Amino acid sequence: MQTNERSTSALPEPPQAPAQRRIVLANPRGFCAGVERAIDTVDELLDIYGAPIYVRKEIVHNRDVVDGFRAKGVVFVEEVGEAPDGSVLVFSAHGISPEVRREARERRLTVVDATCPLVTKVHLEALRYAADGCFLLLVGHANHDEIVGTLGHVPGGIALVENLADAQSVTVPDPQRVALITQTTLGVDDTRDIIATLKERFPALREPARSDICYATTNRQSAVKELALLAGVVVVVGSQSSSNSQRLRDLAAQSGAAAYMVDDAGQLEASWFAGPETIGVTAGASSPETLVRRIIERIAELCGSATLEEIGRPEPAIVFSPPREMAGLQAARIGNP
Repeated sequence: MQTNERSTSALPEPPQAPAQRRIVLANPRGFCAGVERAIDTVDELLDIYGAPIYVRKEIVHNRDVVDGFRAKGVVFVEEVGEAPDGSVLVFSAHGISPEVRREARERRLTVVDATCPLVTKVHLEALRYAADGCFLLLVGHANHDEIVGTLGHVPGGIALVENLADAQSVTVPDPQRVALITQTTLGVDDTRDIIATLKERFPALREPARSDICYATTNRQSAVKELALLAGVVVVVGSQSSSNSQRLRDLAAQSGAAAYMVDDAGQLEASWFAGPETIGVTAGASSPETLVRRIIERIAELCGSATLEEIGRPEPAIVFSPPREMAGLQAARIGNP
């Protein structure tokens, strides 16, 4: 008996409409208050003195920002001795040791200290604990500018703890007199296990009433975790020298997304976006919004088309007071227009 039924397996598949790509932008992202303060400081000094202005180390760890200042006549130096006599020298947001400050004073340079106030908080904690007779354990990454400056505040009385193995093996002169401080840009989750180990080994361990990991680092890490749950791929806008940007990339990868970090639109590769329908974008605390927008525009070009939406809430406006040296310089400018 014949039937009119036809095997559906013999029919060609109907054409599939291309999936609509979407780019999801995380909040909060980008500049924190300490970075904005440091950048504003250099801009204002350029207005007061004109170029060249000298900055010890990168003012913030972002290539786009640093290159922009170079174009304005800012000269970045590694050490105080590279700044000419009589010049204006700015200390970067990451902080310095007392020895660097002493050298600048002896050179009679016009110095402006743009150290982030939250880094200064860590320095003051270190000095207070040391004055109480405590040996310090500093959790952070060796050779990072912030760590180098903090170590210099208590020479001989502080040990660096970089990882869990260090936490398990570090020794102290007196287990009853030991205190903890941390780098401000660490991974919250990674640091938790290190601190728990130190507390277990040293029950008398003293620590600050509030975490040294700054609000911007904590907020951006929480946001990237949420972003990675939605996106198949996450692009972190940040430079390799940026510790907080590196942590964002690591967290996105740990949350299951393919994760990349770029500080230039030319570094993006079309193959990264060939599969996922949802692409996440966030930015480290030293990355400017103008760079974020250039990255987004390039991603949209590589995808052919894409919608753009934002998730999360921006941070409440936080503003730090300018470096104390700026008040005198501003007054001098008013008096000598």
